[in-house]
Amino acid sequence: MEVTCLLLLTLVPMYCKGQGVYAPAQAQIVHAGQACVVKEDNISERVYTIREGDTLVLQCLVTGHPRPQVRWTKTAGSASDKFQETSVFNETLRIERIARTQGGRYYCKAENGVGVPAIKSIRVDVQYLDEPVLTVHQTVSDVRGSFYQEKTVFLRCTVNSNPPARFIWKRGSSTLSHSQDDGVDIYEPLYTQGETKVLKLKNLRPQDYASYTCQVSVRNVCGIPDKAITFRLTNTTAPPALKLSVNETLVVNPGENVTVHCFLTGGDPQPQVLWSHGPGALPLGSRAQGGTLTIPSVRAQDSGYYNCTAINNVGNPAKKTVNLLVRSMRNATFQITPDVIKESESIQLGQDLKLSCHVDAVPQEKVSYQWYKNGKLARVSDRLLVTRNDPELPAVTSSLELIDLRFSDYGTYLCVASFQGAPVPDLSVEVNISSETVPPTISVPKGRSVVMVREGSSVELQCEVRGKPRPPVLWSRVDKEAGLLPSGATMEETPDGKLRVERVSREMSGTYRCQTARYNGFNVRSREAQVQLNVQFPPVVEPTSQDVRQALGRPVLLRCTLLRGSPLRIASAVWRFNGHLLPTPPAPPNEAPDHAELRLDPLTRDSSGSYECTISNDVGAASCLFQVSATNSPNLSDNTCHFEDEKICGYTQDRADNFDWTRQNALTQNPKRSPNTGPPTDISGTPEGYYMFIETSRPRELGDRARLVSPLYNISAKLYCVSFFYHMYGKHIGSLNLLVRSRNKGALETHAWSLSGNRGNSWQQAHVPINPSGPFQIIFEGVRGSGYLGDIAIDDVSLKKGECPRKQVDPNKVVVMPGSGAPCLPGPLLSGPLTIFLLAMLR
Repeated sequence: MEVTCLLLLTLVPMYCKGQGVYAPAQAQIVHAGQACVVKEDNISERVYTIREGDTLVLQCLVTGHPRPQVRWTKTAGSASDKFQETSVFNETLRIERIARTQGGRYYCKAENGVGVPAIKSIRVDVQYLDEPVLTVHQTVSDVRGSFYQEKTVFLRCTVNSNPPARFIWKRGSSTLSHSQDDGVDIYEPLYTQGETKVLKLKNLRPQDYASYTCQVSVRNVCGIPDKAITFRLTNTTAPPALKLSVNETLVVNPGENVTVHCFLTGGDPQPQVLWSHGPGALPLGSRAQGGTLTIPSVRAQDSGYYNCTAINNVGNPAKKTVNLLVRSMRNATFQITPDVIKESESIQLGQDLKLSCHVDAVPQEKVSYQWYKNGKLARVSDRLLVTRNDPELPAVTSSLELIDLRFSDYGTYLCVASFQGAPVPDLSVEVNISSETVPPTISVPKGRSVVMVREGSSVELQCEVRGKPRPPVLWSRVDKEAGLLPSGATMEETPDGKLRVERVSREMSGTYRCQTARYNGFNVRSREAQVQLNVQFPPVVEPTSQDVRQALGRPVLLRCTLLRGSPLRIASAVWRFNGHLLPTPPAPPNEAPDHAELRLDPLTRDSSGSYECTISNDVGAASCLFQVSATNSPNLSDNTCHFEDEKICGYTQDRADNFDWTRQNALTQNPKRSPNTGPPTDISGTPEGYYMFIETSRPRELGDRARLVSPLYNISAKLYCVSFFYHMYGKHIGSLNLLVRSRNKGALETHAWSLSGNRGNSWQQAHVPINPSGPFQIIFEGVRGSGYLGDIAIDDVSLKKGECPRKQVDPNKVVVMPGSGAPCLPGPLLSGPLTIFLLAMLR
């Protein structure tokens, strides 16, 4: 009886007299993991020391009645590079393979609604010692008035550790210190990354040529052993030096095997030589062995900068770079430019004319051009000029100018681009000049200036180009800020003037511009035209689902609003009550085209139930769902958990999950929440209404799970129905699972329902039948998807005996509105639903 009463206490705001004494929460933190030491420091603070990579286990032992809920939080410690906060609703905090950044102060907060919460803390200190790194540097400077050089050597030893490491320098087996040797200085530099100790050998002496060891220690904290690194300093110790077997710019033909040698010309000890390619990796099939890089059958895309780097920890690394250029030519284009001085846009006898030819090549400056007229090499004269690098055209472009155009100049001109002496195929482009060579015009075919298409289908936008030669058509967007085409590009070339789009979406609606290119045709002002694309799509309505609770005898106005759609008008609006067709309500005096209304006046128990308004715009339809409940008073709750109370109806966070569900509403949600994900409000549509929510932004990762566990229910029927609303909106939505944990013989979890992927920006309802074999709990499990746009929410969870509601057999049957005085179908009986639920739990 006491357990049942405590369960009811989580559901209703009343006290269970005579069933136990209330006691405030108390807490104590104990450890159960791989602690090195737990001690009290000089300010009576508990410090838990653990080695990096071990398992952290902290338990918050709590007492109090009712049993307190526990929440763990963390603030950054000395080992963290920035403030961090995590939240775990479990009595046991467990971190596998703890990292150094997870050190800090951990707080255990226990609260049960009686008195003030109990808060305890412990500081976790993560210990580690990395391998030390030793580098050698030297200086050589002239001393005034002397005929010798002073050589000073610095041995720099750097390590990352916690606690701070102790450094010991040794020459051979002897420990070095200031007091023993005037030629030695040991100090810490001001600006370093990590902990650093420098051994300075002043005015290098013969005895200074020896083996030096840097030994680092954290004094065996957590059993971490000392680490050391040794360097042999000799009279030949020197930084690396390199030279290349080729020039810094290497031009090769495609298909050749390329070999580049990077020779070491200095360095002791022997440097390590590495090859890299910027910005990507080395080409597939290439081999870098020592200082030799081999690229077999080199391709044009293998062009780029190749870096050879030598490192031996003495001085600075040596680096040489080769700029590899693989000969290639592509994309031959031409331009016809009428007389610029006379601002002509057409070819006219007696005026000047310029033909230009260009190819994209590597290396660009090595391309040579030749012009032919009617198959014969064009000869330069007073009236025929061939120029290169016209400042008004792209670099390395060849132009043929005809001065005072005559009839004899008409003909076919051929421009040939080549790499002389290289086995790269020539590229050519042909231009015909005659009285029929005319500038282009562009237009949209009749009846194609406005294109109407349904969402999801394919469409073809068309512009017709006339003229000779006929240039390509360039397509772009007119009315979008980003200016992106469906392909994702800002501009797209079509040789036939047709822009084809597959699977049209509503975002593609707008104005598209087609214009003539200024290449492969006349180099004149572009001609352009526009095409309007209208994408038709079904209505988007609001609210998609809403829970309406109103006192008996008071009026209720249900409104279904058309937010978006194409066409943006309501062709028809149909109302149904519990699946049955209702008579069309009379239109209001000033009929609004963007919404449909239904008024229940007054609200009775018979008129309580499910209302659906289906709005159509001739392309498709969408529905608003209203769950109308009549109550004795506006504040009377039903047996549905709306998560309005902070105790969330006795639900708790699972201890074995990765993160937690969050209770929030439109007023408390993060204003910087990721756009296009999550619900704006709870199912009631009011900003004050609460719902449960999983936030999938960092540090969440793919597959992380949040589990919300119900109170324990004693079985009293063979079949139950779990009903709830869910909101799954965002392109990275993972999964929402409903599990049943039966406790007949141990705890056994079974999947009862699952849904994955983006379901749109609306609340939707699910009814899940379950038949537990013993006392049970239900678990809502949210699984994080592939990205941060994957937030999931739930609201209005109810558990009822019996079967789940079924769809009506005849949804088109017209019934009279309940409460109108005419015969109607019996509505659901809602008398005392909370009482029935509580009595069922006490059975």
